[in-house]
Amino acid sequence: MRKIIIFGNSGSGKSKLAAQHRNDGFAHLDLDVLAWLPSDPPERRPINLAYEQIENFMTPNDNWVVEGCYADLLEMVKPFATEAIFLNLPIELCQKNARSRPWEPHKYESKEAQDNNLAMLLDWIAGYMDRKDTLSYSAHKALYDSFQGEKTEILYNKERPKE
Repeated sequence: MRKIIIFGNSGSGKSKLAAQHRNDGFAHLDLDVLAWLPSDPPERRPINLAYEQIENFMTPNDNWVVEGCYADLLEMVKPFATEAIFLNLPIELCQKNARSRPWEPHKYESKEAQDNNLAMLLDWIAGYMDRKDTLSYSAHKALYDSFQGEKTEILYNKERPKE
C-alpha cells in the first residue's frame, strides 16, 4: 500500500504529479476541491468538515495520493501517509508553469475565468517565501521536516533549467 502526500507552491506541479499516480491506479484527492466553501468571496471550509471529507476519501482506498498546498489539512493526512513529496521549485518556474497551465474545470467555470485569475495567481506564487500561513514555504518545510516516512524534495521539473 502506498499513501502519498504531495505539496508545494501553486504552479509547482502537484496536480500533474498526482495525475501520473492516478493513471497508475491511485485514488486522487485534490485538496482545492474541499478546502473552500462555494462562496463569493471564497472562504475556507471549517477544518473539521474538510477532515471528514478527507477521511471518507482515505478509508476505502489502499493506494492514494492527496495533493495541495494546505499544510493544515495535510498535517491531518500525514499520520496515514507512507510517502511525502515536497515540490520546492523556484518561484520563477512555478510562475512559468502557472502561465502554461491547462484549464482546470474543477476549479473554474471556463478557461477565460481561469485566465482572468492569472495575475492574482502570479502575485500569490511570488509571495510564497514571505507568507507565514498554512499555504507558505515555512509551513511546507515544517511539514516535510517532521514527516517520518519516505520523503522526497523536488527542486526542478524534468525540464531542469541550464546552469
